[in-house]
Amino acid sequence: MVEVPVKIYVANLAKKAREAVRPLSLLSGTAKILALHAMADRLEAEKEAVLAANLEDVEAVGKKLEGETNKNTVKAAVDRVRITAEDVHEMALRLREVAELPDPVGEITKVWRRPNGMQVSRVRVPIGAIGIVSDLGPKHTTDAVALCLKSGNVSMVRGGIEWARSSQVIGTLLREAAESCGVPAGAMTFLERTEKEAALELLRQNKYLDAIIPRGGAGLRKTVMDQTRLPILCHDAGVCYVYIDAEADLPLAQNIVVNSKAQQPSASNAADMVLVHQSIARSLLGALVRRLLDEFSVDVLGCPKTMALAGSFSFSNYKNLKEATEEDWGRQFLAPTLAVRVVKDMDEAVALIAQYGLAHTASIVTRDYANAMRFVREVDASAVLVNASTRLNDGQELGLGGEIGTNTLRVHARGPIALEELTCQKYVVLGTGQLRHPHPVPVAYEDAIMLKRPS
Repeated sequence: MVEVPVKIYVANLAKKAREAVRPLSLLSGTAKILALHAMADRLEAEKEAVLAANLEDVEAVGKKLEGETNKNTVKAAVDRVRITAEDVHEMALRLREVAELPDPVGEITKVWRRPNGMQVSRVRVPIGAIGIVSDLGPKHTTDAVALCLKSGNVSMVRGGIEWARSSQVIGTLLREAAESCGVPAGAMTFLERTEKEAALELLRQNKYLDAIIPRGGAGLRKTVMDQTRLPILCHDAGVCYVYIDAEADLPLAQNIVVNSKAQQPSASNAADMVLVHQSIARSLLGALVRRLLDEFSVDVLGCPKTMALAGSFSFSNYKNLKEATEEDWGRQFLAPTLAVRVVKDMDEAVALIAQYGLAHTASIVTRDYANAMRFVREVDASAVLVNASTRLNDGQELGLGGEIGTNTLRVHARGPIALEELTCQKYVVLGTGQLRHPHPVPVAYEDAIMLKRPS
């Protein structure tokens, strides 16, 4: 049998997804809750099928790395792809958590009355059809699909190809369970073709999709920005900063830096650069750098002042302590690497954050309220924190019920992209026969013919 060309395959799926936009937007909140619970139940009931499919993905990775002499490389690659029974349970749990979140669709965010008696309101509505291109695993794509469904959006997903078989089985289970509860066919679409061209074609579906979300590394984000004309809802790029003020509590500062960097070094909200006020550099950096090097095997890239202090603390024998280059100050590392720079004062710290551009997250450690408020006011980032880890810039941690990712761009929303950010707003106007005139004509409310409410 001749396989359908990728371009036609993706376009056909996108057309079907578009047809599901209106019926899904009209689906009741109760129906969405039932669908998400059914998806969770089906996932757990078919756990063995998911694990069997994942085993095929794991074996494919192992076969691809045959001949690799570094066993740690092979183990890391296999561990990255492997899904456990606990992972399946966690996916089901997240589906149930999303089900119980407040439904944003139909929420009236503002109401006011005009002098002519017209009532104007703003109401949340779904965006429409959203494409999701990911190089991550099923745990992330399941979250994304759940949030799209809860917010009334059609989702069209291309997951990471390393999990091709796992994603196919999980996608089928989720789709069948949702459709059994009244979710329209096409509302959750999973691309099963693994060719790179399939992902590129998804980015070109301007006729059928309303927005695109990239989920993954810098290479994927660049490809999406280069190849699509669709609005990009989520862009995780940007440097994460921790500024340690002259008035910082040193043990607290040390713990915040360690958590910001070492808790999950590959996360987009992990710290990339630490700025330390010169007045506390000697007191702080000895213990902090030693802890990063010894306990967490973090590669530390230091400015000349940091390296001079490191020499006085006998760190010269550490291979993972090196002098930073100019390019290191503006890098998002997504790895166990941290740049450390001593600054003269807060003026220099704020100027450096502005100089190196797109800031994902910025945190200040200080006991001085005025300094904290100045930092919050002057630093431009998707989230600014005071005395807290950068890892807390996350939809789940901020009480938003999860997220698809974090947007560092200034449109359409900034920060964690959660349920509210997966909606837009429309104006709803209730009139009583008002007409537009060259000059506003006031209407007495008591003389207006109001809409009759059903008894």
